Amino acid sequence: MSELSSPILNHFALYSFTEPYWQLSPEQRAEFHQKWLAGLRDATQKVHIYQVFPAEAGSDILVWSATTIEDKCDTTRLFKGYARATNLYRRFIRPVDILWGYTRPSEYTKVRSTREIDPFSGTRKPYLVIYPFVKTVNWYLMSREARQGMMNEHIRIGKQYDQIGQLLLYSFGVQDQEFVVIYEMEELTLFSQLVQELRSAEGRRFTERDTPLHSAIYHPAEETLALF
Repeated sequence: MSELSSPILNHFALYSFTEPYWQLSPEQRAEFHQKWLAGLRDATQKVHIYQVFPAEAGSDILVWSATTIEDKCDTTRLFKGYARATNLYRRFIRPVDILWGYTRPSEYTKVRSTREIDPFSGTRKPYLVIYPFVKTVNWYLMSREARQGMMNEHIRIGKQYDQIGQLLLYSFGVQDQEFVVIYEMEELTLFSQLVQELRSAEGRRFTERDTPLHSAIYHPAEETLALF
C-alpha cells in the first residue's frame, strides 16, 4: 500500500456463541457456519476469522473484515452487507465488542514501515492482538516537536522487534477510542516483551486508556468455526 492508497476500513467484531447455538446438532452448526461465512464474504473484500476462547472468557471468535474506501458510500455498503449477513443468526451469536477504524499515513514518519500489516494478504501469522488506544488531553496540547520526540523513541523500540507486524487505525469521532492498534506475530512471548519495554517509554505518561485488549489465534475461517 502506498501513501496515496485509499483508506482501508478494518472492522473487528468479537462474538460469543449463545445457548441455542450449543443446542444445535453438529450438522446444523456446520450449515450455519457455511451460510454466515458466505454472507460475510459477500459483504466485504476480505474476512479473517480467529479463535479467541480460551484466550479470554467472554468471547469465542473474532471476525476481521476489511474493505478499501474508494467512495463515500463504501462504509455504508460494508455495514449494510455485514448486518444482512449476521442478523439472520443473532439467535446463535452475541456481539461482545466491536472495534473499527481507517488506515491513513502516519504524521510522525514519512516512510511506510515494512512491518505494516496487509489486511488483504492471504497469509496470516499465528497470533493477533488488538486493543483500543486513547491519548490524554495534554498529549494533543503539546507542541508537535515534543510529540515527535517521544514518538521517535516509540518507533526506535518497535524497530527492534521487526518480526512483529503492526497496523494503526484511526477512529477519531466514530468510536469512543482514538485509535485501534493491531499487532500480528509468530510468538506471543516476544510480543509481551515488546509491550513491557514500551511501558517504560516517555510517551507512556500520555496514555489514558489501552484496554480492553484481545488476543486471538489464527486458523483458516472454516477451520476456526469447526472448532466450535
